[in-house]
Amino acid sequence: MSGGIGRPGTWSWTASLRWLGRYPARRWRALSVVIAAMLGQTILVLLAPWPMKLIVDHVLYGLAVPPPLDVIGSVDGLLIIGVAGTVLVFGATWAASLGNELARIAFGRRMVYDLGADLFAHLHRLSPRYHARRSVGDTMRRVTTDTGAVSSIIQDAMLPALMAAIGLVSVALVMWQLQPAMALLSLAVIAPMIVAFKRFAAPMAEQGYAQQQAEGELYEVVERQLSAMPVVQAFAAEEAGDVRFSGVTDRALRATIAVTAVQFQFKALIGLATALGTAGILWLGASEVLAGRSTVGTMLVFIAYLAVLYGHVEALMYAPATAQQARGSLRRVREILDAQPEVADLPGAVELARVDGAVVLEDVVFGYEPERPVLRGVSLEARPGETIALVGATGAGKSTLVGLVPRFFDPWSGRVLIDGRDVRSFRLASLRRAVAVVLQEPFLFPLSIADNIAYGRPGASAEQVEAAARTANAHEFISRLPEGYATVIGERGATLSGGERQRIAIARALLKDAPILILDEPTSALDAQTESLLLEALERLMAGRTTFIIAHRLSTIRRAQRIVVLDQGRVVEQGRHRELIAAGGHYARLHDLQAWADERPPAGMPAQLEAAAS
Repeated sequence: MSGGIGRPGTWSWTASLRWLGRYPARRWRALSVVIAAMLGQTILVLLAPWPMKLIVDHVLYGLAVPPPLDVIGSVDGLLIIGVAGTVLVFGATWAASLGNELARIAFGRRMVYDLGADLFAHLHRLSPRYHARRSVGDTMRRVTTDTGAVSSIIQDAMLPALMAAIGLVSVALVMWQLQPAMALLSLAVIAPMIVAFKRFAAPMAEQGYAQQQAEGELYEVVERQLSAMPVVQAFAAEEAGDVRFSGVTDRALRATIAVTAVQFQFKALIGLATALGTAGILWLGASEVLAGRSTVGTMLVFIAYLAVLYGHVEALMYAPATAQQARGSLRRVREILDAQPEVADLPGAVELARVDGAVVLEDVVFGYEPERPVLRGVSLEARPGETIALVGATGAGKSTLVGLVPRFFDPWSGRVLIDGRDVRSFRLASLRRAVAVVLQEPFLFPLSIADNIAYGRPGASAEQVEAAARTANAHEFISRLPEGYATVIGERGATLSGGERQRIAIARALLKDAPILILDEPTSALDAQTESLLLEALERLMAGRTTFIIAHRLSTIRRAQRIVVLDQGRVVEQGRHRELIAAGGHYARLHDLQAWADERPPAGMPAQLEAAAS
């Protein structure tokens, strides 16, 4: 996907355009229509001034009519032909212009959506660690806005430049036939335009990138503030959010003004060059007419072509400027596309078809930052259908360990095996289909409850969805909702309680029916009554599955067939609950600390109540 362009800031235009070329190539039919419409417009523009010459020279001034129009004997007939020709050319030009605009919009949008789809797909292949380090708001802007760079460069810069080059050559040849000296003077303005472009190309590219970065930061602030709205309101931090928003909008405004100022200077110089060229042509043309070496009609045609010529020249100058502006957005898109997935299918990877559920970690070492391992030589074996509880202090490596099983990341050294085979030998999609995950804070989409439950199995029937919900102790509360399973829940499940969201997540895992199950603190934030309902549902979910459960609550840990204790990235103990308590090691200390915290009265409780509680 990266295309070999290189590091940000080092991409050559040749390499960038070669990479971008895949998008118009995908839409070659639409591109053909656009080019045909542009060529039609170019031809019609060349024809447009000639009816006016016929009227001025041969109707108004009575000059001799050249063949084949000399067969028309009357002035009225020539006038009718001139007027009709003007109307016909105008109508044809209007139709071609409309068709060209519609074709360009469709072609440009298709390319933008193609690039957006590629970027979105690539984001899916990047690891959770990559996404944790990036702002969601900024990433959204890159997908939804910066992808417009492909349209700006191909549709708004390259195609107009191509048509402008064709039109410029065509018009220049016609002008040369009319007045060679005036044609040469008309083309003299190109040199200062090129100098102006070279002067402003780099500043336009840099200022364009700075503007996109500033607007990306604006998206980031908005997304962060809105997603944290309950916390913002709870801490009365609305004013601080407003100040932060004002600051980032000021930076975005300054960046926009800076890029606009550069563009204005460039356009002013281009306009000055064309104005001077036009003034020179008017002086020389008037001299030719007064000297009798040219006609008024010829001069009017030449001036009409001069406007067309300078329009093409300006298009050629503005095209690189447009591309330079879009290069900032393109750079932001490529920064994501050039990010290599940390986990990908290896050559020769096979489908993970039948799974017994034996999971083995062999001397695994892994960390998120170089030279800072989180797991240090961890070895662990889970037999098919066995439930293993992972316990330890915060930062001990529990979530990191279970994240290796579905290959959210790969170990620096050591291996993770399923049924005796390295997980890297399986295709990633088939591996993750074999693993179901229930998180401490279940993520629910703003879809119907049925769609949320069937998320991991989209083709599931309504009966299968309901059966999973019943097993997860969720059917009763779902049935009480206004539209039952068709009820659309709020963003992130905000319209449901924590226990209800968790039971839907369990139903989703049940319906997926994966042989390997990961439960990451599924009951830590729930009250005792809700927890009892969930534990019953979890027992049904874990039945017959190899299960890794991360938990601190003893009610959950005791049910595990084996408890593995992690400390600073190492396995320091493992065994059953009673065995580990008797051993008096890490687990026993964690157990005693939790038991003390559960039984200790709240701080500030009156002495008599504390004594009663004891």
